[in-house]
Amino acid sequence: MTVIVRLTDPKPEMWVQDFIGLVKREYTLAQRDSSPLLKKKRTLNWESESWFVEDGNGNLMKQRLKFKSFMPHKCHILRLHDGSAEVTDTFENMWDLTPDTELLREFPEEYTFETALADLIDNSLQAVWSVGENGRKRISVDIMKDKISIFDTGPGMDASDENSIVKWGKMGASLHRSFKAKAIGVKPPYLIPYFGMFGYGGPIATMHLGRRALVSSKTKESRKVFTLHLEREALLRSSGSEPTWKTSGGMRDPSEDEIGKSPQGSFTKVEILEPKVRDLDRFQLQCKLKDIYFPYIQCDEVSKTGKTTRPVEFQVNGIDLAEIDGGEVSITNLHSCNGPEFVFQLCFSIKQDVASTRSSGSRASQEANARIKCVYFPISEGKESIEKILENLEDQGCGNGESFETFTRVSIRRLGRLLPDARWACLPFMEFKQKKGDKAHILKRCCLRVKCFIETDAGFNPTPSKTDLAHCNPFTIALKNFSHKMPEKEKEVNVDISRNGKLLSPSHLEKEYEDWILEMHSQYDTEVSAGEDDGVLVVGPTNKIPGISSDVVRVRDTLTRKGAIWKRGQKIKVLKGAGPGFHNKNVYLTLEHFLIEGVQGDAGGDARIICRPLDIAEENGCVLSVKDEIARFDIRSSISIPISMIDSGKCQTIESSEWNCQLQKQSQKAPSTIEVLGRKHCQELEIDGGFPAESTVEAGCTPPTEIVAVVRPGCYVSSSHSKILDQKYIVKTNLEMSIEVKIRKSAEECQNVGHIYSARIGPSSHKGFDGLYIFSLGCKFPNLFKEAGVYTFLFTLSDNNCKKYEKRLMVKASREVGKWKLLGDIQGKPCVRVGSRFPSLSIGCLDIYGNQIPFKSVPEITVRLDSIMGVLAEIDKFKKGLSSDKLALKVQNMLIVSDKLDRIRPEYEATLVICPVDGLVSVSIPCQVMPGSVQHITGQPPIQEKHLLPGFVVKELVLKMLDAHGNHIKKGLEVQLNVDGFHILDKEGSKRKVDKDGCIDLSGVLKVTAGFGRIVSYSVSYQDKVVFKQELQTEKRELRIASKVSYLPEFLTAGSDLENIVFEVVDSQGDVDPRIHNEEKAGQCHSLTIKSDSFNLQDAIQYTLRHGRCAILAIRIPPIEGSFCFIAAHSCYSELQLRVILPVMKAPIVECDENLSPYSSRKVPLLRDSLSLEHTESLMTPIENNEKGLVDDIEKYGERIGNSERQLKVLNEKKTEIEEYVSGLQASMERTLNNSNYVLTKEEILVQIESRNHSAASILCHCYRDLSSQVPQNHFMEGIFGLVALLGTVRTNKLSRILAEFLGEDQMLAVVCRSKEAASAFGKSICGRFLVICLEDIRPYTGELECGDPQRKLKLQDPTLQCGNVPSGFIGYAANMINIDTRDMNISTASGYGLRETLFYRLFGELQVYDTKEHMNEAGACIKHGAVSLDGGINRVTENGIMSLGCWDSEICFPVGTLENEMSTAPERMKIQMQLEAGMEMLQDITGQIELVTRLRENALKKLKKKSKNYSKLMDHVEAVESLRNRK
Repeated sequence: MTVIVRLTDPKPEMWVQDFIGLVKREYTLAQRDSSPLLKKKRTLNWESESWFVEDGNGNLMKQRLKFKSFMPHKCHILRLHDGSAEVTDTFENMWDLTPDTELLREFPEEYTFETALADLIDNSLQAVWSVGENGRKRISVDIMKDKISIFDTGPGMDASDENSIVKWGKMGASLHRSFKAKAIGVKPPYLIPYFGMFGYGGPIATMHLGRRALVSSKTKESRKVFTLHLEREALLRSSGSEPTWKTSGGMRDPSEDEIGKSPQGSFTKVEILEPKVRDLDRFQLQCKLKDIYFPYIQCDEVSKTGKTTRPVEFQVNGIDLAEIDGGEVSITNLHSCNGPEFVFQLCFSIKQDVASTRSSGSRASQEANARIKCVYFPISEGKESIEKILENLEDQGCGNGESFETFTRVSIRRLGRLLPDARWACLPFMEFKQKKGDKAHILKRCCLRVKCFIETDAGFNPTPSKTDLAHCNPFTIALKNFSHKMPEKEKEVNVDISRNGKLLSPSHLEKEYEDWILEMHSQYDTEVSAGEDDGVLVVGPTNKIPGISSDVVRVRDTLTRKGAIWKRGQKIKVLKGAGPGFHNKNVYLTLEHFLIEGVQGDAGGDARIICRPLDIAEENGCVLSVKDEIARFDIRSSISIPISMIDSGKCQTIESSEWNCQLQKQSQKAPSTIEVLGRKHCQELEIDGGFPAESTVEAGCTPPTEIVAVVRPGCYVSSSHSKILDQKYIVKTNLEMSIEVKIRKSAEECQNVGHIYSARIGPSSHKGFDGLYIFSLGCKFPNLFKEAGVYTFLFTLSDNNCKKYEKRLMVKASREVGKWKLLGDIQGKPCVRVGSRFPSLSIGCLDIYGNQIPFKSVPEITVRLDSIMGVLAEIDKFKKGLSSDKLALKVQNMLIVSDKLDRIRPEYEATLVICPVDGLVSVSIPCQVMPGSVQHITGQPPIQEKHLLPGFVVKELVLKMLDAHGNHIKKGLEVQLNVDGFHILDKEGSKRKVDKDGCIDLSGVLKVTAGFGRIVSYSVSYQDKVVFKQELQTEKRELRIASKVSYLPEFLTAGSDLENIVFEVVDSQGDVDPRIHNEEKAGQCHSLTIKSDSFNLQDAIQYTLRHGRCAILAIRIPPIEGSFCFIAAHSCYSELQLRVILPVMKAPIVECDENLSPYSSRKVPLLRDSLSLEHTESLMTPIENNEKGLVDDIEKYGERIGNSERQLKVLNEKKTEIEEYVSGLQASMERTLNNSNYVLTKEEILVQIESRNHSAASILCHCYRDLSSQVPQNHFMEGIFGLVALLGTVRTNKLSRILAEFLGEDQMLAVVCRSKEAASAFGKSICGRFLVICLEDIRPYTGELECGDPQRKLKLQDPTLQCGNVPSGFIGYAANMINIDTRDMNISTASGYGLRETLFYRLFGELQVYDTKEHMNEAGACIKHGAVSLDGGINRVTENGIMSLGCWDSEICFPVGTLENEMSTAPERMKIQMQLEAGMEMLQDITGQIELVTRLRENALKKLKKKSKNYSKLMDHVEAVESLRNRK
């Protein structure tokens, strides 16, 4: 007996006697509760001193139990000995095998001997599979009358919790149930035998096979063999009453036989005692077991070398299953073709929405995989391989009653184990789809020669008996319906198809499957072996033969099939239902030939029987002809039937009597004539048909909707009305009837016959009548009888023996007028010129159906010219008349006059409309009406003489070119433009062409070159004739002195200055003309020249005219007395001149008497004290005179100084006003410049650089201006090309500023030169430091350039990310985004490298430009030489020797050179710029005047000081004289 002793926290050691006491107590309790039926073996001597304990490994413990040798919290089996000589190996109630109650519900309903035995073998296979690669895997099954033994060399079992033998016998405790997930998703053929699903295979199988079972097992580590005893009666007794099921067990030593069979020291042996074995055929059992475990017995896929391997050694009654030749699998493999198999994989997964509605499960419930392997079994020498397989199985006693049609074409294995009951007909993708074409019949037959082998992983669940797949499992349902089209919403499982590593759709899979079948058929099928004759080889039959796809066929007259000989000429009968075309009745045929595809020995050839139906004459049958050793075969009216009809027994030979009987019946029913049913009989058939009763009808007669024709037999006689619709006299045939409808203008006309309709149809049934040929005519041709003429209806049957039938019908024109029609052909569109006559026209009258009818009389008509823009003209001048047959109305001499052709230009498309007065009908003729030659010209707007000034450009002038009727002239007409006093500014010159609007645009073309008050003119000539001329007079102008601001004295003092003279140019009204203003940039040069002939002055001085005035501060007067004459004349227009004559008087001179005064030059001598009074008095007179002269001079100079100071005050005030005005304009301009959207032009950048005084860049810009007016050169200074900022332009303002910021101001203002020598020569004149870039010293770009690009852009590859795409936002490379001026494209080094390859590639390298900072950051991985973005981002990378750091407000930028940017300059800015220029000129003039007046004042002040000094000396002298005189 077995008892359980539980020890809680025992001490490390315990005396054996104490342990025996614990066992005794438990034993006594077990004895009290045990069943009285249990027999006591013997009485135990508890008082014995010989007690000892033995553990599972045979260790003996006699004194103490050391618990440190036992794992805690584990169950350990100890064997107690009381010292008695009687020893037992079996103990009652040793193992507790109580199963889970839930498992009892899953027991299999059907369990056979083979199924139970396979369950036990499954356990052994799972056990041996866990042995390593070097371990021996062996399963041995021995079946005897008194015992069944299953032995395996697996790892074995013991008494430990992890590997307890209890788990083998306890239902639901299988060690392999949890391994199911590991067998999902592995590599095919899924040889992982984790078959355990339910956990009751072992105990249930053993109890099914016998009454008792003994399980013995040993592990490699254990010395003992543990045993487990099972008894069916104990199981039944426990399941009914007791809550537990305990069974006996034990421990023993292994036997020598067991040790010999298990070299690795572990095994499991199951022995079924008292088995239920009755008349068991051991050979068939061996074959079935081999079929079930075939991949584990021998396999070609496991080995890496491709050789056949034996994963597990299987023996049944000592015979190795690998050596048995029987079994369905072996026989099937033997008869398959050697060609490639059609293999693909399927992956099944539960849809997410379906999985979410179910309870969450493991991977095992969500995924499954299967491999589909299709094998082709060819037909060989007329016999199907599948039939051979079935015959061999019958011979071995393994037949299952299947035939070729019912053969199981799907075999399923789960984890390599065959599911015997899973015998499906075929999967949906294997079924033949109804198709058309030559290959359809081949596919239909060959699809039955394929067997599908399905290998699944553990994702598919089997039935409890493991003989089939679980029927309600979603994966099983999905596999059965694979490739079957189902609505997506009804699918629970997703199926992925892959073949050769490529995903496929179901349609693609079916296409590849069909191609594979056709390939197998062509290579391995051999339909027919031979016949009695040699046959004729035909290459390319004359016409297509149904069922034959090859271009090469063998034609035989005899054929041996299933032991019978079939010959040419035999009369045969094909029974109804035999196949297509033989559904309703037996068909009688004459055998003509047998056709076999391919040459002798070819595989895949199809075979057909060529037969001639009973109703086909012999001359219409097939023809085999040989000419010049070339055979030809024409099937003609014979038919082709498959050779399989002989095999199916549906084709039989008949006797001559039966054949003659059928011939007689055929002759009675043979078609003879064709008859068309009339309207009355069609009405009886409820058909709207039948021809009209009259032979002549009027156009518009309604045609019959349908025409019904019947074929009459030879015995039919149309003598009775009742026979017409008698089915007995209507032939029922499959022959086709054709109808052909033609028309001709009259009964006599035979040439012009028109084809209307032809059709070919077969017979149909209607209202119980067969053999009706119903032609749908009226519904297809509702306008059939609307054309006048003779209609012919010809009916023909495909049988030449039947007579044709012809029906004629005359249709005459209607009397109702429908429309008019233009008769005759007009080549293209008539083109007439206005004022000429339209070509003659002939018009016919048609009825409402388009048939021509005669005019009754000459109609009153109206003629007009129409267009889409309305009526152009009403034509009233023409002639009309009728032809002799009154079928044509002739209209001639139509004069076209219109002044509205401008509405239809430039195509000049119009329509000539001719209609009767009532307007009910009309004829329209598309045409072109062109304008006439130029006759009138008007200029718009008229040139105003008050605007005509020299240099004036006529900004707006359009000459309208009109013909004699007021229409604008056609585009392209060339005329001569003559001018007098004008200059033509554009390049077209005097030859002008009329534009699309019929005008000549002279806006901005004519410039006045004549002077003021002159006669000018312009005229237009066409064909040497002046058509238009206009004379004008330029405005008169007069030069005069401004009386309001200038003063001319009555006379001039010799040697003085004529000051502050203002000349002005006035019009005829006396108003100053402000347009006379000097603007050199605009080409307006207005200046005055002052010449004087009075004093032979050679050099002329020019003074600028501004806004009609010219101020001359001073004119030097010659120091000669007389008349001073000078001429003020315009420098360009001699008529503007003024002659001025003024008298010149000598200036008064104070004279001193030399005799009275010893000094000269008005110097007063020193007075001597010794002078006498007389002498003093004599001196007073000249002194007084001298004093008067000095006083006058002092007053004159004082007055002059006062005038100068007052004038300076006025000028300074005016200068202050102008300065404030200019300052305000500059501030406005600066705000415009500071705008971020402001676009800098090249001129403005020049001004900014020039403002940096004394810098190298400023000096270079001044040189540029000085040389820009000269002839253009490649560079404006020898070896110096310019500044970086001025050598290129960009397209946008943002790009200009970011590139300038990237380079920095030093590099933007760097001087670009050819070599160091040129740089040194230029640097000698510069004091400060500046940057120089020498092109010859730069390492240039040496890659390719963009082909055909005039800018010679660099061919740089776009940057790419790791994915291979160009970064988003990438615009281009900075070096390619600089546009170089055309004249600078010629700059190159001695090696031929231009500015882009040298300068800009040196400055920018491969700098990338992006749209935004985000785009630049995203492309960081592919930025190697730096990058910028248009919104201000800069990513600097040190490369090629240049690095720019920091951020800079770009004042010096690249010019923006696109036309759009130039046009975007605001009008306000242009206005400010013009005002600023005028203010600067005024400021410059006022500054010059201030300088001149200041200089005059200083001169007068010097003279005043000198006169005052002389006057003081004179006063001193006078005082001395007075003192002397008073003293005396």
